[in-house]
Amino acid sequence: MQFTDNDIEDALKIVRRVVPPTPAYAWPLLARESGVEVIVKHENHTPTGSFKARGGLVFVDALKREGLPKGIITATRGNHGQSIAMGARQAGIPSVIVVPEGNSREKNAAMEAFGGELLISGRDFDEARRVAASEATKREFLSVSSFSRHIVRGVATYGWELFSQHPDLDAVFVPLGMGSGICSLIAMRNLMNLRTAIIGVCAERAPVYAQSFQAKHRMIGTEAATFADGMACKEPPEEAVDIVLSGAADVVTVSEDEIAEAIRSLYSATHNVAEGAGAAGYAALMRHRARFRNRKVAVILTGGNIDRDLLATVLSGHTPSA
Repeated sequence: MQFTDNDIEDALKIVRRVVPPTPAYAWPLLARESGVEVIVKHENHTPTGSFKARGGLVFVDALKREGLPKGIITATRGNHGQSIAMGARQAGIPSVIVVPEGNSREKNAAMEAFGGELLISGRDFDEARRVAASEATKREFLSVSSFSRHIVRGVATYGWELFSQHPDLDAVFVPLGMGSGICSLIAMRNLMNLRTAIIGVCAERAPVYAQSFQAKHRMIGTEAATFADGMACKEPPEEAVDIVLSGAADVVTVSEDEIAEAIRSLYSATHNVAEGAGAAGYAALMRHRARFRNRKVAVILTGGNIDRDLLATVLSGHTPSA
């Protein structure tokens, strides 16, 4: 997936109406702990608490230019759903957000607060996605994937901000869910002619992208049982896998305990709350810190939307169950 300067300039105009540039800070306590100059890109500072806000805004703006549908429907674990609900409300059309059973209560509440109609169905994200497709047909709504060109173009604005401020990064660690985050970084790295290594991060208990990277072709996963719900993907989009295979330097995995420890480290060092996926980049950097000692590395804190009870469990020194 390739973008031009005009593509990104247009996306920035749309995103800036709602999302100001997010900080990218070097935190000395993280550098002391890791032995690496760590830049944290704070996508937890958007109006939805996640990088996904950018993609939904650009996607819905594109719909307005092409002709708005009767309504839109999507499946999500929460962050993508908030962005779609927000964009749909601004466009004046209804949105239906399908989430699996047992989804985050606080993310569910946020999606409803942004104007989405919540539909709880399916045992996991991939089942919820099939329900959303069926419901779209019944209602004559447009079914929206969490991975598409316009969504990635919107998300790419965070990469533009990061690389504009820190063009000398040796590497960036970014969590993998459906793939818009890593694919947007690869596209921006290429557009800006940089040499930064992009490293994807999966949960050990949702390893399909790591398996695909090792196999050099798309795999279908059998497990996505991680408390880091933003990474709980079993069926990655083919286009996203192709982009990762051609543009990522590596795809690594982290354990549930490492994710929990990274949440604690980020809280202690920066006093920012990271959800599981948001902490995965730092967890991976810590696992591989010997490779990057005395180098400059960014981690994407993709979101801070973790339920209060889970956060309390993590900060008390424990690892939540999936």
